[in-house]
Amino acid sequence: MATRTYMLKAATATPAPRIDYERLLNEEQLLAVEAGEGPALVIAGAGSGKTRTLTFRVARLLERGIPPEGVLLLTFTNRAAREMTRRVEELTGAFADVRKLLSGTFHHAAHVLLRQHAGAIGFSRDFTVLDREDSRDLMSSCIAERKLPRERRFPKAEVVLDMISMAANLQLSVAEVLVERRPQFLPVAEDVLAVARRFAERKGRMHLMDFDDLLVMLKRLLVDNPIIREQLVQRFHCVLVDEYQDTNRLQGELVDLLAGERRNLTVVGDDCQSIYSFRGADFTNIIDFPKRYPGCGIYPLTRNYRSTPEILRLANASISLNQRQFSKQLISSRPPGLVPVLACTLDLDQQAAFVAQRVLELRDGGMPLEQMAVLYRAHSHSIELQLELVRRGIPFRVRSGVRFFEQIHVKDVLAHLRLAGNPRDELALKRVFKLVPGIGPATAEILWEVLLALPPELSLVEGLARPEVQAELPRKAAAGFARLIQLLERLGAPGSNLTPGQMIQDVLAGGYGEYLRTEFPEEERREDDIRQLAEFAGRFEELPRFLSEIALVAEFSAREATGEPPAESLTLSTVHQSKGLEWQAVFVISLAEGRFPLPGAARTPDEEEEERRLFYVAATRAKDELALCYPISAVLRGGERAVLKLSRFVEELPIGEEAPYDRLIVETRTAQPGS
Repeated sequence: MATRTYMLKAATATPAPRIDYERLLNEEQLLAVEAGEGPALVIAGAGSGKTRTLTFRVARLLERGIPPEGVLLLTFTNRAAREMTRRVEELTGAFADVRKLLSGTFHHAAHVLLRQHAGAIGFSRDFTVLDREDSRDLMSSCIAERKLPRERRFPKAEVVLDMISMAANLQLSVAEVLVERRPQFLPVAEDVLAVARRFAERKGRMHLMDFDDLLVMLKRLLVDNPIIREQLVQRFHCVLVDEYQDTNRLQGELVDLLAGERRNLTVVGDDCQSIYSFRGADFTNIIDFPKRYPGCGIYPLTRNYRSTPEILRLANASISLNQRQFSKQLISSRPPGLVPVLACTLDLDQQAAFVAQRVLELRDGGMPLEQMAVLYRAHSHSIELQLELVRRGIPFRVRSGVRFFEQIHVKDVLAHLRLAGNPRDELALKRVFKLVPGIGPATAEILWEVLLALPPELSLVEGLARPEVQAELPRKAAAGFARLIQLLERLGAPGSNLTPGQMIQDVLAGGYGEYLRTEFPEEERREDDIRQLAEFAGRFEELPRFLSEIALVAEFSAREATGEPPAESLTLSTVHQSKGLEWQAVFVISLAEGRFPLPGAARTPDEEEEERRLFYVAATRAKDELALCYPISAVLRGGERAVLKLSRFVEELPIGEEAPYDRLIVETRTAQPGS
């Protein structure tokens, strides 16, 4: 009689849930959390409980028996990963050791995996990760090795690093980035490409990786080593991705490689909040997910817990005009509230006065400044508002940035104007000197000392042209210094009728625009800031009055920096920086064509749709009150007044009885005699 063995398989039935999901989640969230194996796309509308849903989804996977070490949770900040892990631990209690989850940013996860498998791509497992300063120093060394002619304007190390980073994240070559994104550097393309190659060679030889290399090398590991890739696919039973709409091409490819043939992938995001293409975010990752994963489950979250029905009515009406989207209508879980207003003001100054007065009214009514925000398309649009807030003593903070007049490039330009008003301004002159290639702090100090020893009756321009001064110039600074003398001569010419606005334009055209293009990765935004500064200065006919207005803001900032910090502050922010945040009252300012959207930002249908998504994000930051502000006119650089056209994103909303806003005409009360 033969004896055989019969193997019992482990039970596959899903364990009864320990967590009361039906009580803790709404119907849409519950469907997403309970989704079975396979690809799942959770379209989480603004304020719909995205983080909550993803957290419960992880907890449910652990309940079903997936080991914690088999879960890969990718987020855009380590803080978000820590918060979600903490919540999962609270939900699951003792039955799962959440410390074994691999959770964090893409770069964190790549770092962990590369430490285990770096040898497979020729790196030591003890490779060093370069921070930004280390990368800049190494790149500077690579540029110096090239021994470039002194007269050639070569991009600074930071700018070359930015091009290499862009190439990595967009999965392009550096040559393609030069052609498509940085054509101003095509005359030195051969040297840029040689420096980039040398940078990569030196990193490889010393077993160094920079921030972007972590993702690039992880992709190389997965593509070139199918056995290791299969091991990782088998290790991670489920891959989950937060803020999927913000992933770039490289991150999207990594997600697909790690999900592999298992296809057990959950991505959470909102296509209607995809607004970071300028950083390399690839909208097709989320919009084409169903094409890459046929048969995937799609789970929309439309119940909004943040905004009133009136605010959502406006947001829904706007975003419905986009063609490329997963169609949905946000539904408010809150009772009715105030109808949004479209505040029409005479100009930018009156817009600033309206916002400041309304902020004070809301604060007097009991709403803290911390619960209010002013949003705009670009920081330069807050110039008039910052001045008005200073005049009224309203404390404010600029989110993720310094106040407009404290930015380096703005102070650089203002230093030129200060010299036109006061040629003996030592600080301004030294600052301007150091903008000339080849002149550093030590040389600037020497030049100043030589100038002081010259006869006092000489003008600044005459002094700079003297042989005693010229003798102290490094040879590579000669051409730039001659250009500076020409610029200062024009700005300070006796009897000149140049307005402050025209002076700023001259500074930009007289070499500073070229300086921005070679010194800074975001030169386009900085140039736009300077043009907006010139437009603001256009309303001033006299330089002293313009400079005194700027000094007012500087004095206010200095007092805040040295004194006790305010108990609360009004938030000023670009719409991009506001994503993920919320306030009770939100003012969206400068809703005029050329300001929102910016010039050239909506040239194609895809670009226009992203700008509309940006407007949608701005509107959905508001919980209780939303004010859309439209300045009817603006004073241009020449001093003339121009009529502004209402932003297309407001113009295209329903009108009449169907309009999702009330129109508010703002007027300035004229003081009565004897008042």
